[in-house]
Amino acid sequence: MANKTVLSIFLIVSLSAAIFVTQGVAHMETQPTVPGLFPPIDLVKCWSSLFSVEGCVLEISKSIFSGKFENVQSACCKAFSTLDANCWPHMFPLNPFFPPLLKDNCARLVPNSPAKN
Repeated sequence: MANKTVLSIFLIVSLSAAIFVTQGVAHMETQPTVPGLFPPIDLVKCWSSLFSVEGCVLEISKSIFSGKFENVQSACCKAFSTLDANCWPHMFPLNPFFPPLLKDNCARLVPNSPAKN
């Protein structure tokens, strides 16, 4: 039990650090934008819908590390389904296969959710 608690705390701290470091780097780097070709990505906006659902980021982080989606609740899936697919590579840069897997799982939990590609 204590190992799970320590692991959960470590995952939360690691994910939080990665989010804030990524946000800081995103604000420091100037990305060239070509109108209509490479729209700028606002990571704060990308993550805000997930942070608005209590426990959603933790549910998703557990799924990333375990490969299991049973902890992701329907409210979290609804929030995830509102994300623009352009956010995914910036939110999950180390696992590009995770967002489509979560999207497919969420489509089963929330069948009426809009599909965004």
